[in-house]
Amino acid sequence: MSHYAVIAPALYSHFQALQALAGVLIDRGHRVTFVHQQEARTLVHDARIGFEPVGLHTHPAGSLARSHRLAAHPTGLSIRRLIADMAATTDMLCRELPSALERLGVDGIIADQMEAAGGLVAEAMALPFVSAACALPINREPALPLPVMPFRYATDERARRMYATSEAIHDRLMRPHARVIAHHASSFGLRHRTGLHECLSPLAQISQTPATLDFPRHGLPANFHAVGPLRRAKGDTEKRRDAWPIDPARPFVFASLGTLQGHRYGRFKAIARACRRLDVQLAIAHCGGLPPARAEALKDHGATFVTDFADQRVTLRQAQAVITHGGLNTVVDAIATSTPMLVMPIAFDQPGVAARLVWHGLGQRVSRRSGSIRLARALKTLLTDDACRRRLDDAAISLRSADGAERAAGIVELALGPIPMKVAS
Repeated sequence: MSHYAVIAPALYSHFQALQALAGVLIDRGHRVTFVHQQEARTLVHDARIGFEPVGLHTHPAGSLARSHRLAAHPTGLSIRRLIADMAATTDMLCRELPSALERLGVDGIIADQMEAAGGLVAEAMALPFVSAACALPINREPALPLPVMPFRYATDERARRMYATSEAIHDRLMRPHARVIAHHASSFGLRHRTGLHECLSPLAQISQTPATLDFPRHGLPANFHAVGPLRRAKGDTEKRRDAWPIDPARPFVFASLGTLQGHRYGRFKAIARACRRLDVQLAIAHCGGLPPARAEALKDHGATFVTDFADQRVTLRQAQAVITHGGLNTVVDAIATSTPMLVMPIAFDQPGVAARLVWHGLGQRVSRRSGSIRLARALKTLLTDDACRRRLDDAAISLRSADGAERAAGIVELALGPIPMKVAS
């Protein structure tokens, strides 16, 4: 069978989604190896998946933790430093992947859309590759805002000008990364390019974002497949928590701000106080971001349960609502369980996710600076919004038919097979 390499940003959510896909491929007899800096090995939790370290000299111990700290505080100067860090990682991967992939003897590449090196090196080595969108897809259309923008969907001329202006500002900010992409495209003898969206696969592109969540799309390529959430395959081993011991007579709400933002004690405190105002049971998962004393202190402010990690899908099935930062993994899980969402976006594609949720009527958006009174008011409205839950039920039916990791694995096999094929919808 085939040996596939996975090239992705060293972020927990991206590695988790792609590990689910890798697990299905391994079940089907293939080998899968993640390739990244040494510290990213800790993000690979399936013992069946290989890991090949690169960048030992340019990305020593401590460099990944520094990147994650920048991503956890994405404001002002930190954004520029994060972009510079992103550029340095792409540069390192473009320099070191060719020899690593030759050493591994891979047959094809699964390249996350957010890491340009995967597509660039695959093209340079004439290796077939599939692009994977673990976050909102970055495929550009002139009538749509970029995924990182908070804008509502509109089709009038004013909206188009706003989208175009914001795109130009984004590209200007991303120039350090664009220069790295352009340099390596030239050194590899490839056509000129500067953006992530110009490094996507001509064979197949898979996305976790269902059509029921995205804005209307009119320019996606024929090889684009919205497969739905990439989740662990049946038979994978992972410690699971039992259902929460809740009082069925009172509403139950789940709150999570993801792995990078779980340190935001002030946000969790405001959420806890809002739930106490409504006499609502609350489970908080801080994803290891809080020290034990602070985590325990949240119970004094109104939290019923506080933990580091929760079985998200089990918890969402019990919950009448979820309060989230708008990370795509949490959002698609909430759609799958028909759980209404109160979204307080913080950074990256989260404002774009929130805008799409509101447009589809699948939840509400609040500012990440909202106090407990504002949060309580929005949560009370959400808990009584029967129309929202009906729309979620319809979206969940559509999501289940997308087949997720199983369908994605079939697309990968066809696109990266002995005779690579362009996979059309």
